This record gives sequence, C-alpha cells and structure tokens, in this order.
Amino acid sequence: MRRNILIFGAGKSTSYLLDYFKEKSESESLHLTIADLYPERIPATIKDHSCCTPLKLDIADAKARSKAIEKSDIVISMLPARLHQAVASDCLIHRKNLVTASYISKEMAAMKEKVKKAGLIFMNEIGLDPGIDHMSAMQIIDKIRDNGGKMLLFESFTGGLVAPESDNNTWNYKFTWNPRNVVLAGQGGAAKFIQEGTYKYIPYHKLFRRTEFMEIPGYGTFEAYANRDSLNYREAYGLHHALTLYRGTMRRVGFSKAWNMFVQLGMTDDSYQIEESETMSYREFTNLFLPYSPTDSVELKLRHYLKIDQDDIMWKKLVELDIFNPEKTVGLKNATPAQMLQKILEDQWTLKEDEKDMIVMYHKFGYELKGKKHQIDSNMVVIGQNRTHTAMAKTVGLPVAIATLLILNNKIITPGVQIPLQKEVYQPILKELESYGVIFKEYEVPYLGYNPDSVAG
Repeated sequence: MRRNILIFGAGKSTSYLLDYFKEKSESESLHLTIADLYPERIPATIKDHSCCTPLKLDIADAKARSKAIEKSDIVISMLPARLHQAVASDCLIHRKNLVTASYISKEMAAMKEKVKKAGLIFMNEIGLDPGIDHMSAMQIIDKIRDNGGKMLLFESFTGGLVAPESDNNTWNYKFTWNPRNVVLAGQGGAAKFIQEGTYKYIPYHKLFRRTEFMEIPGYGTFEAYANRDSLNYREAYGLHHALTLYRGTMRRVGFSKAWNMFVQLGMTDDSYQIEESETMSYREFTNLFLPYSPTDSVELKLRHYLKIDQDDIMWKKLVELDIFNPEKTVGLKNATPAQMLQKILEDQWTLKEDEKDMIVMYHKFGYELKGKKHQIDSNMVVIGQNRTHTAMAKTVGLPVAIATLLILNNKIITPGVQIPLQKEVYQPILKELESYGVIFKEYEVPYLGYNPDSVAG
C-alpha cells in the first residue's frame, strides 16, 4: 500500500523536493499528488512518472482542497505563506500532519493547543532561511551548552546570490527567489538587534548603509544588512543572556550602497499606485522621482540628486539597468513604484537557463567556557546546477522533503506547531543534507566579540 504525499504548489522551489520523492518512491512506497493551479507546468519527468498524479486545483476551492487532504497521508504546502492557513485548518479537521517552509504566522501559532491535543505535527520554517539556519545554529549551540559553555554572541547571515561563474553584471547579483521580497526587503519597521548588551535600531532609510562584512574562505568578502527583527528567536534559541544577537542578509560588497540609491529616490515604495503606469517608459518612471527642469536631462538630474559623478561605479550600475530607456514600457496597470522597479530589474537580473545561483550561510558563535572566551565560525556554500535546479530550490526543498519522510516514518514524533530546533529533527536532517552537498565547515577562531569596525555608514 503506497503512502500518499499531497503537495500543494509546484513552483520554483520544488524541483529538488519532487526529485527526492521520485527517487524514494519505490523504496519508501510513496505516491505523490501534486496539486497546482497550472499542473501542465510540472516537468514531464515528474508528472509522467508512475508515482505521481498531477491535480489541477484552486486552493480557494474549499471542497476540492478538503477532499485532497482527506485522501492524503501527509501534506506539504509550498504555497505563498498567506495561503497556508486554509490548508492547516483542513489538516486539523482530517488529522493530517503538515510541513511548510514558511514562518509561523499568528494564525498558525493560535492552533498550537489544538494541534498538540490532536497529536499532530505541523512543522514550519523547515526550508533554508528559515530552516537550515535554525538547525545548523542549534546543532552548535547545543554542543556548546552540552560541554558546559555559556553563549555570549550569535550572528547569522544568509544570502541567495549568483554563482561566481555566472556573475556577469556590476551589481554581482541576480534573482534566485521571489523578486518582490528583494525589492521590499527591510520595510515595515526599523531593524532591531542587540549589540554588546545594548539594543540597536536601524530605520529603513539607513538600513543599506549599515553593513557588516564577513569573509568566506574560497569565496571572498561579503556584506550583510540587518534583518528587520533579529530578536525573534532569542527565546526559541535560549539566548536570553547573549550580549549580541544579530541576523542579516548577505550580498556581495557594494550591493547595499547601490541599492540605497533606489531607497533614497523612493523607487522601493509600495504604498501608492502610479497613474498611467502601464504606458510609462523606463525613462519616464525614473524621471518621476526627480525635480522638474526645462533644460537638464534625466541623467543629469539623477546624478545631481544622488551626488554621483559620471565615472562613479554607482553610475555604471544604474546605466547597466537600462533605466533611462525611452522605448521600453513598464506594462503594469495601477502599479506601485516597487512593482515597477521590480519589472525593470527582472529584465536584467533573471537567471538564464544555463546560469547558476549560489547560497551562502555564515554563523558566528561566541561563548565562555571555564573562564575563557571562544569563538566558532561556521559557513555553508551551495552552487546550483542551472535555472531549474537552483541552489535555492535545493536548500529550501530538500529539508522539507527529508522532514516529511521522517514524520511519515515516525522518526519525528513530538506533536505540535513547531520549528526545527529539537535534536530529533535537526540531527537526521543535517546528516542527510550532507549527502547532497549541503555541508557546514566550522573554524575555531580567536574571540573577537561584535566588531564595530566591520560596520559601515
């Protein structure tokens, strides 16, 4: 009797997840039901396999959704985060375990008691970030504590970037995940973290000029800007007494300073719509944010506004994006500035079929043991194969798939709405990920604490 895994959503992050289950289908007696609004887009190597059943399904169709969940043995939701709740509610009704890669929402958290009482596992935040970051951090934090150490400092950074061999633009960047999340990064409140026992806040308009630098052996120097709330996981990680807690997003050096130009211009604003946006050229869009002049060109006004010279690398970065093109039109009706900027960037930053992405993760652990201070640096680098089998899809999809099979095989048994912080979860998943090339390298280094000299701006 085959066990039916129901997967909602077959988007960009599912290539490795689907391959994993296909390869395990015989040995683990698995059948996949892949529910998607556009099942014809599922690769033929998956949908034509004997272990797979594509299912055309609109997640808003409550009857069809409920019926599919009722027939399953376990459910995976790879849908946008806002759509998980409907799936979760049906999973509770039909007593089915659920796995997602998304942050625990307030609605999901409110189900904790009911899920636990039902003896169900709703595993969330089991992708890359959140996901692999949690598991790899807790593995070292638990090891430090088990040896009698006291945590003083924890910093964690993740970046979805372009691989060195496909890095062919002056921004050293291409989209490897949802472009909208990139354009809106850092909005919605000040970034908050704790540094040497003092709370620190960085407002959005200053966020991209306050970057920390880190070195990844073999891959060079990176920069990172602060996540919106680095303190979210202080309780979950048991870091109440840590003097420094800082989480951020990694980019190649120079990206943040250049991105700050868009922030200062107002191009990342998503709070209002622009009239006649569908017929507006890229040049007209750029001119929207500049003062009127009867004589000066858009280029001259922009250089003056941003105080950059024509031979400045910042100017080269802007020209490269073709934002002064009078022929290209945005083509989006009632669009916000952020949506229009996203459209322009996608023209330049979309991976070509044979191009590769790169995932980089870096942790810093400071701790005290027997009166002495120590530091461990840990990093992971994963290179993708192509535009379909990306490093992003591997590091998001594989942890979801591995966790699903562990739950199905009763290797993960603790019930409740949870994230992967327990040894029964992270130990087997990290071990299996290593066989797929997702490997962390650890280095014992002199304790430096939080280095304020590494922060720019």
